[in-house]
Order: sequence, then C-alpha cells, then structure tokens
Amino acid sequence: MPEDEIVRTVLRDQWHLSPSEIVELPTARLSRGWEVTAGSERYVARLVESTARLPAEAGLAAAEHLRGVRIEAGEPVRTLAGALTVETPHGVLAVVRRPPGRHLDGADPIDQQWWGERLGAVHRALDGFRHPGLRPWQPIDPEAAHLDAEPWLRAAVTAAVTAATRLTVTDRLTYGVLHGDPAPETFVLDTATGRAGLLHCGACGTGPLVYDVAAAVLYAGGPERAAELLDGYRAAGPVAADELEVALPVLLRLRWAVLAERSARRDCAAGLTAARAALESMPG
Repeated sequence: MPEDEIVRTVLRDQWHLSPSEIVELPTARLSRGWEVTAGSERYVARLVESTARLPAEAGLAAAEHLRGVRIEAGEPVRTLAGALTVETPHGVLAVVRRPPGRHLDGADPIDQQWWGERLGAVHRALDGFRHPGLRPWQPIDPEAAHLDAEPWLRAAVTAAVTAATRLTVTDRLTYGVLHGDPAPETFVLDTATGRAGLLHCGACGTGPLVYDVAAAVLYAGGPERAAELLDGYRAAGPVAADELEVALPVLLRLRWAVLAERSARRDCAAGLTAARAALESMPG
C-alpha cells in the first residue's frame, strides 16, 4: 500500500479525520510530512522512525510550550484514545493543526532572515523546557558495522566525531533544546499579519545549539548561501557571534557525518531485508 494511503487510513482510524486532500511536503532529512485538508481544517501529519517516538513526543510538547509563550506553532492533535503518536508500518505518525501562513523559501534572502530569526527565537523560548523524551546530544558511533558500506565512510565519520568531541571539551558552548530538523519548509510566514512561526518541532533533544544552526545552514546550501539565515539567527538567538564562528565549521562537518551514517544505516537495513526475503523464498 502506498504510504499516503497508509497515512489516510491511520488518520481515519486513529484521529477520525477524513482527508479531502493529502499533499506530501518536500522531503526533510530526518522525517517525512504531509499537509492534510479535512473539512475546513488544515493539518500536518509527520512520520519519524519508530526509535524516535519519545523524542518526537518531546517535540510535540515543545510546540505546546512555544504556543504558551506566544510563538506560533502547530498545535498537537491527540488521537481518539488520547495518544500523541501512533505506530504505523513505516514509523511513528503525529498530527498537528497547521498554523496559518506560507512555507519559507530557503533560497530567498528575506525568508532566510525570518528563518534564522525564528530558529533563534525558538532556542530562546525553549530555555528551561523539560520533557522525559528529550535525548541528550550524542555523537554517532564510529564503530557501527554499517559504516563499512563505503571504504571512506568510517574514517570520515570518525574524524568528524573526534573534532566535535574536542570542540565540546575545549570550548564553552551554549547548550539547550534542539529543534532537530530545522528545514525551511518547517517554518511559515503569515503575510496577513507579518507573523512567522513553525509547523512543528522535530525529534527534540538537548545539545549545542550551533548544531541546529549547522543543520539549517546545510538546508540553505552551505555557509556561502546562508548569510541572511545566519544574520537572522545572530539577531534573535542566544549564541554569541564568536561561538558561531568557531563551532559552526566543526558541527557542519558532524551534520554531514550524521546524514552519511543515516544513509548507510538505511542502505544496510534495506540490504538485510532483501537478503532475508531472498533466503525465505529459496526452496527447502
């Protein structure tokens, strides 16, 4: 069954929503999402890996916290049974009521200013936020077996993790609650009111806030294309300019390593699934 049909079925069975339209959002790196129209309401359904269920629920609680301090954010919608998330064949699904506004364009300089400013405002507003699902920031494991997928991969990941570990030991970094996956499409601007907000928080954790900035910079196409994003963040965020300058190159490298590790893990899992299916189909 296609994934959008699974989403439609789960929305009907678990949330009692009958969508008239489901449109897949541009693919983020750590989740998938769909904009859903049901009756006169608009929602966002978001799918994350099953292992990220608790951090995803922490992200939903973070969105509720942001709404409580007057930052526009998607309102989590509980299932008929009162749950925040539901397990599906492809991962864990959550639903939020969509705030008004259009998605930000990560290539537009003015939108980049809004993007950076809202990320900074979110970092400030989540200072002191607590939830049992928040995972402490942990660099990836350079000893993982699936890093043998490419001959260069383990050495590259090890070097990135070593540099990030050295940075966190030798420098005083600003820690806080991370959005997790701050793609530009996650943020919205209501042109009628001039207010910017976000659709949802990601699978939240705690760690150096510059790591979130690094993730956003990669979505913008790299530091050379993210000048306005960084200006917006410096104006509103809690991280000092000198910390950004020192930590951003190191954590950009780590973010690339995280994405490469994730891709290798998925490829390894797909290969194991295919091998298992082939073995099960063999006679005798």
